[in-house]
Amino acid sequence: MSDPRITAECIFCKIARGEIPAKKVHEDDLVLAFHDVRPQAPVHLLVIPKQHVATLYDAGEAHEKALGRMLALAGALASKEGATDGFRTIINNGRVGNQEVYHVHMHVLGGPDPLGPMLSGRRFGATRSE
Repeated sequence: MSDPRITAECIFCKIARGEIPAKKVHEDDLVLAFHDVRPQAPVHLLVIPKQHVATLYDAGEAHEKALGRMLALAGALASKEGATDGFRTIINNGRVGNQEVYHVHMHVLGGPDPLGPMLSGRRFGATRSE
């Protein structure tokens, strides 16, 4: 089995290189934004740096411009796609964060109705008596 952290095998790197098609909504020299193929909300975009960065643990000064651009674009992209009354951004990181693709990516989710709770509602450190 190949290691998904290797750039040549990374599905998002393949999308960024144009080897796999995607429904793009934005592309520039640093980042690419496209519709998620398994949407969890009426608006569900993925925004990725074009340069492979496996996790936020691996991010450094060289990635600041692309990571900043991802955040700076989120509002305009969400609004353009129809999330005009709020949206959520999510970056899952590592095993505990449920990162499925080891290429940093930001989910932008929204739609006409409020999104559900971010987590299950379970509080860290809560006991049954609370």
